[in-house]
Amino acid sequence: MKTFFLLLACLTCLGALTPRARAQSPLSAEASTATPTPSAMEEELSTPVRIVLILTVLALAPAILMTVTSFTRIVIVLSFVRRALSIQDMPPNQVIIGLSLFLTVATMQPTLDSIWKDAVSPYMNEEITLADAGEKASEDLHVFLRSHARNDEVNLFLGITGAEEPENPEDVSLSVMIPAFALSELKVAFKMGFLVYIPFLVVDIVVASILLSMGMVMLPPVIISTPFKILLFIMVDGWTLVVGSLMRSFEMVS
Repeated sequence: MKTFFLLLACLTCLGALTPRARAQSPLSAEASTATPTPSAMEEELSTPVRIVLILTVLALAPAILMTVTSFTRIVIVLSFVRRALSIQDMPPNQVIIGLSLFLTVATMQPTLDSIWKDAVSPYMNEEITLADAGEKASEDLHVFLRSHARNDEVNLFLGITGAEEPENPEDVSLSVMIPAFALSELKVAFKMGFLVYIPFLVVDIVVASILLSMGMVMLPPVIISTPFKILLFIMVDGWTLVVGSLMRSFEMVS
């Protein structure tokens, strides 16, 4: 449950708009020179506005989940595994999505911890403003995105948006980094899915060749090859290999 609230708080901060300037009330000379304590900071957004922002973030949560996290790569690769085994409904979609969500939380845990430590916790303790919390959360998320976004995709969206190429990768805006990261994840996921397909494709070809040589043309090869592919997958501990490869593919690039 803690991880869920970390993610929810992270998305809330990321969905925050730039706050309006705070109105300065008339103060005496002594009050103007005094340093305000964190607990005395003014609220930048009223409660109704905050509720609207939270509801907006919740409505966009599926899109955010698929574009700024590792969910896309994981669910595509697991779907490739299921199709390569020629078992369209096993495991069910609910199992694939559930496993992908928990693996996403595991891969995003360092980033979520950083966002909680740098942005969410200080904001809840009234140590920083909402704008500062959103900025710090964006910086932590930016580290994760640029670690896995490929330069070709970043340059592509820099050209599409007409933005100048910054000197430092840290200066690339999220409006460029997020789609570049999403496109990079699609490319990596399909490459991993292709590698998963190869051994099972070999089994299909061998079975089809044997059946053809035996004159059993009317027998669909998939009926014979599916049990052998499942047996091969079990013997090599396929789920552990696939999940382990997925987790290792998200190691942060130094």
